Amino acid sequence: MDLVKLRAETVGSQARAHFNNAGSALPPTAVVQAQHAYLDLEAKLGGYEAVEQQQMALERPYAALAQMLSCEPDEIAIVTSATTAWQQVFFGLPFQRGDRILTSRAEYGSNYLAYIQVGNEEASRGGALESLIKERPQKPVLIAVTHVPTSSGRVYSAEAVGRVAQREGITYLLDACQSIGQMPLDVRALGCDYLTGTGRKYLRGPRGSGFLYASRKAMAKHEPAALDIHGATWTGEQDYKLDPTAKRYEVYEMSMAAKVGLGVAVEYALNLGMPHIWDRVCSLATLMRQKLEELPGLELHDKGRQLCGIISFSLKSHSPAEVKAALASKGINISVSAAPSTLLDFRTLLPTPALAASSRATWPPAHGSTRVQSFSRLETSAAPACSWTVASRLSMERATASSRAVPASGKQSSAWTAQRCPLKDTCQTVFTKKPANIRG
Repeated sequence: MDLVKLRAETVGSQARAHFNNAGSALPPTAVVQAQHAYLDLEAKLGGYEAVEQQQMALERPYAALAQMLSCEPDEIAIVTSATTAWQQVFFGLPFQRGDRILTSRAEYGSNYLAYIQVGNEEASRGGALESLIKERPQKPVLIAVTHVPTSSGRVYSAEAVGRVAQREGITYLLDACQSIGQMPLDVRALGCDYLTGTGRKYLRGPRGSGFLYASRKAMAKHEPAALDIHGATWTGEQDYKLDPTAKRYEVYEMSMAAKVGLGVAVEYALNLGMPHIWDRVCSLATLMRQKLEELPGLELHDKGRQLCGIISFSLKSHSPAEVKAALASKGINISVSAAPSTLLDFRTLLPTPALAASSRATWPPAHGSTRVQSFSRLETSAAPACSWTVASRLSMERATASSRAVPASGKQSSAWTAQRCPLKDTCQTVFTKKPANIRG
């Protein structure tokens, strides 16, 4: 991996140390140029005419994502965000009164709001995955989990969940928003029916771009939550015909420049090699954790068998907002995650309700070890906030660090059975009321 070349191809790395790749990464120059070129073409030719001329460029994200995920291009839909993709699947499922949904305590806020929205008569019952499946004669209709939480470096064993879901014949929806682009993903090995992701995080693609993987088996059973004339054809007064591919989940209107840029971003990552990216992210994150552990008053909180480039930590003397502001003054970007982004997880980990936010920093593969060491030199005696000594700038990389206060023990509830399903997190059962989208 040519770090000098990677940094040269990331304009923002020349001026700032960007550790917010789990929020919105710095794009490679090739991605920016592709978007600019497409917008210029729209200005010269017109929007519809540009689409006609750039069909090959607009098809690139389907082929590239299919290669990255080990699926077929016709199982990929390009949409405006991971949440849009997720909601197109979730709200399209034919829920009935009494149906159960299994999810985790680390669910992203937007996803969990959807569980509440369909109506829950009984919720937040913890237990082991397999025991929750078997506790009632009627199996759950959906298992929906987040691969990597928004505010932690834990990587859950999505493959183990997939094996259970396939064996039990339960639809499996995986949110890979924080994992796509920083680690290799194979939907066949994961065993998921659906997988959602975004372009703006570790893939280093444009904001306003996202995607959905929908297996052919799942498409044969379910319809999207909403249709327009892009995903279906109006064939009669009361009839329509779905697009036979995952494009049925798309809508007609989105930024074509963002779509083109997403294809370039995925190809860029594939050219680097996902195994190489993952090795680089893990090695830098390990080094960073080692350096942070040496700092007085700083506590690391990432727990689990497998950790990724997201690093969670808390600083006793300063709030996450103060840490973020102090780093920004030194040209270092991180973000703060508030409790509502993953409320159940925060309630489990935080000692008091008042500590309801965390700082987050991410690591891309182009950072060198000297930059990591520079980042970790914290001067806690500085006032009013903390001061960071930066000997050299960080360039782009795929990974994140999160500053968050948790109990001193750092322990988390672990209701999933480690032997049979090593997804170490508490599972939640949601019993749905009669939702608005019941059919028949």
